[in-house]
Amino acid sequence: MIYEDEYREETIIEIAKKMALAARTAPKTRGLNTIETLIATGTDLEKIAKKMEKIATEQNQSFFARDAQNVRDSEAVLFIGTSIKPIGLQYCAYCGLTNCETKELQKDVPCSFNTVDLGIAIGSAVSIAADNRIDNRIMFSAGRAVKDLNLFDTNIKIIFGIPLSANRKNIFFDRK
Repeated sequence: MIYEDEYREETIIEIAKKMALAARTAPKTRGLNTIETLIATGTDLEKIAKKMEKIATEQNQSFFARDAQNVRDSEAVLFIGTSIKPIGLQYCAYCGLTNCETKELQKDVPCSFNTVDLGIAIGSAVSIAADNRIDNRIMFSAGRAVKDLNLFDTNIKIIFGIPLSANRKNIFFDRK
């Protein structure tokens, strides 16, 4: 006999891996990859949750503390991030600058296409969670904490977290 407590976390981690691969294979502008993924589990979740609570206090952003509890209560969190490097277009200006050459001089300005690609990657990832009936929520707050903790390479500038859970009740609803 195999009881639920013996396979739940392992199964969720396997689904998180599939989600990361879905993010990897999602369409990218000009075929250029700016997407990176990371899966956090176990004691790393507590480390991230504590950072989120610290941000909640220091920045007076209470939703970070609320989301921290969701991270703690999850079996795994998939993080998906992107760099903000330009993709080399001569004519675009979606970032607010004239072209990619001009954007390159403004290192902290995100390339619009990188963020669009990130959104497509996140959508691909959460579709895998939905197909497998794993509860999830896309969280800026968890991604921001991971960025502040420097868990990704420093060229990854925009990060979102997707906590994953399979409990009798969806932990991402009825949040306080």
